[in-house]
Amino acid sequence: MYLKINGEDYADLPDGMTVGALLDHLSLPRKKIAVERNLEIVPKSTFDAAVLADGDRLEIIHFIGGG
Repeated sequence: MYLKINGEDYADLPDGMTVGALLDHLSLPRKKIAVERNLEIVPKSTFDAAVLADGDRLEIIHFIGGG
């Protein structure tokens, strides 16, 4: 499956992958992450149910706290 993630091409991902599985595959923590798929925010509660499709465009934002 082909995805564009934060402007980069990923062409060798398994079909039927969920947003949660993608985050695990990329070794990204789920707690401070926001995911946008095809210009729509994916709610964290649906990460494990939201199945990605070939050609999806994702933006993954990692929040960093400071103080």
